[in-house]
Amino acid sequence: MQRQQILEGFAEVAVKLLNVQPEQVTEDARFDEDLGVDSLGLVEFVMEVEDVFGVRIPEEELDGIATVGQAADLVEAKLAAPADQGAAG
Repeated sequence: MQRQQILEGFAEVAVKLLNVQPEQVTEDARFDEDLGVDSLGLVEFVMEVEDVFGVRIPEEELDGIATVGQAADLVEAKLAAPADQGAAG
């Protein structure tokens, strides 16, 4: 999946859940300051992103994620990872 598709998916989720305009969802947009997302809103956003992209994002992996671009990096990495990664102990 191309990065642009990830960003478009993020924009769709943000419009649906965060009451923002699609053009506000840029790589540099900060969830808290630019998109007005509080911690509960971020959890809802992540849950929806997980559904849209078919990935699992553990809460501890969200530490340090402040911008849409950083979140896109995380989803991109999840999509590139083998499906059984981490299954073996």
